[in-house]
Amino acid sequence: MHALITGAAGSGISTLGKALAKDLNASFLEADDVYWLETDPPFTKKRPVEERRRLMIASLESYPDAVVSGSVMQWGEDIENAFDVVIFLYVEAHIRLQRLREREIHLFGAADPDFLEWAAQYDQGTAPGRSLARHRAWLENRSCRVITLEGAMSVSEQLEVLRQNGLTYRFR
Repeated sequence: MHALITGAAGSGISTLGKALAKDLNASFLEADDVYWLETDPPFTKKRPVEERRRLMIASLESYPDAVVSGSVMQWGEDIENAFDVVIFLYVEAHIRLQRLREREIHLFGAADPDFLEWAAQYDQGTAPGRSLARHRAWLENRSCRVITLEGAMSVSEQLEVLRQNGLTYRFR
């Protein structure tokens, strides 16, 4: 069983992903760990597409029960359709940006203005990459079940909604 949690940067996809993986006794995978090469500073060089695809496929094959957090849009149909459920998180922009600023300062000592500007445009979709419209169009083309969680809920509230939607069982 594979679950994907996706949404805008700052919407809590990694936080929920880790909690859901623990709750379901599944492995946790972060798409950004596959997407980005290790660099100093981080998140400055993308992994080549074919290598990224190969690594994600190998990870999904190695972990038959896994929760993946992040975006896999345009990674190829075999990866995009490898999930039994997709959970889409939507949180208002001002909350996402506050979370991102706090996270960036905590991790790196300062928030990257270019990153915050990119993240702020998610709802309007004026920059390349993730946007609300692109995510919604992508979600409509999924062959698996899609669960949408909207609003700034606590992780325990999100897990409860997921349990109410049938994710109460343990993976295998």
